[in-house]
Amino acid sequence: SIHFLLLISFTMSHRKFEAPRHGSLQFLPKKRTKHHSGRCRSFPHDSDKSAAPHLTAFRGYKAGMTHVVRGVDRPGALMHKREVVDAVSIVETPPMVVVGVVGYVETPRGLRTLTTVFAEHLSEEFKRRCYKNWYKSKKKAYTKYAKKYEDGAKDIEHELNRIAKFCTVVRVITHTQVKKLNLRIKKSHIMEIQVNGGADTAAKVDFAKALFEKEITVDSVFAKDENIDVLGVTKGRGYEGVTTRWGVSRLPRKTHRGLRKVACIGSWHPARVSTTVPRAGQNGYFHRTELNKKVYRIGKKGDASSCRTSADLTEKGVTPMGGFPHYGEVNEDWVMLKGAIVGVKKRPVILRKSMMNHSSRKHLEVIDLKFIDTSSKLGHGRFQTADEKLKFMGPLASKQN
Repeated sequence: SIHFLLLISFTMSHRKFEAPRHGSLQFLPKKRTKHHSGRCRSFPHDSDKSAAPHLTAFRGYKAGMTHVVRGVDRPGALMHKREVVDAVSIVETPPMVVVGVVGYVETPRGLRTLTTVFAEHLSEEFKRRCYKNWYKSKKKAYTKYAKKYEDGAKDIEHELNRIAKFCTVVRVITHTQVKKLNLRIKKSHIMEIQVNGGADTAAKVDFAKALFEKEITVDSVFAKDENIDVLGVTKGRGYEGVTTRWGVSRLPRKTHRGLRKVACIGSWHPARVSTTVPRAGQNGYFHRTELNKKVYRIGKKGDASSCRTSADLTEKGVTPMGGFPHYGEVNEDWVMLKGAIVGVKKRPVILRKSMMNHSSRKHLEVIDLKFIDTSSKLGHGRFQTADEKLKFMGPLASKQN
């Protein structure tokens, strides 16, 4: 009889015991972010002293999506030695410029900035970021600082030596070159990138100083088949109700005064609404970090055949026919990542080296692309290149003499 009672207790239950809550509370507060162009809150752990000094992040601009056909090389998997179609995101990554270096001291309350050193010559797009109103300003930013480089730059060397002597974490200040893109913005996006590797802090400082006023390319930071993290701001959706925002169930059809609601927002006492109850409010435009996005390919500027594969020998670039919708043409370096990434087109995103050591076959797989789609994304694209379309359609009447 005891066994029978136990059986009943396990089989007979109620929804309030069985159903998990709708929506995660870990993402609270669901409010618009302050960090509009992404913020790198942490960098990979700097543990390998034998590695050469290297940068750990990069910034790019989301161009759009396409799809690829690839062969799967994962022994033991169901799809091993078969072909699959993957959605991929294209991120345009023009070279960044290093303009400074920051040294951090470790304290019981976290990192503290010791000192910052800037380069002698700073570009206009960097200085524009220092002003609310560039054309009305006197454009005097960093003019006095540049005088420190006169007389052998003793002050600059002194500060660099202080960083090498006291600091444990070294980060370079970099900015994007937005003038290379057709985004109608003139202020560059500035970010710090941590320098990892090197025998000691002095090696990191020497590495950073050698990069002053120089361009760094995305292929010097990431490599094909690497797993990286993407940080950015999601697409904003404005003020939305509980069904869309939290995923709660709709009420029955005949419900009075609407059915896309939460039926009970709490008990009589405590006489207030709990913070855990789903409510309507802002949805989207949140800062998010997505882990382990596989790098399928890195393309270089000016490479007309950057999307050529072993199975598709057509000479074509990554820009689809008619350009990427709401973006245009990709004319600079670019990175192809597996799957979707956060944000709308043109939005700046941060690409960061992975924080973990990878061991699974999925993460260590070598990607073999068979085909990259470049048909028009504005409709049902039939042609991969303009030449292919011309051959099929024949000479246009408007082009005849």
